Amino acid sequence: MGIADSFKDKAEQAVDKIGGDRVKQGVEKAGDKIDEMTGGKFAGQVDKGQSAASDYVDKMDDDSNR
Repeated sequence: MGIADSFKDKAEQAVDKIGGDRVKQGVEKAGDKIDEMTGGKFAGQVDKGQSAASDYVDKMDDDSNR
């Protein structure tokens, strides 16, 4: 199992346990903290990561509702 698979498994567990909206809030908060700690130097990359994570959580929610 690669690192990407490990992250996906952890994300699925988090969504199942606390819900997609709370996971997305956590991702947003973590990204904001990274921006704060780096002075926004990597804001574009952080925003891309936050967006990708949010999209993935939305996809998991859609899949679980079928």
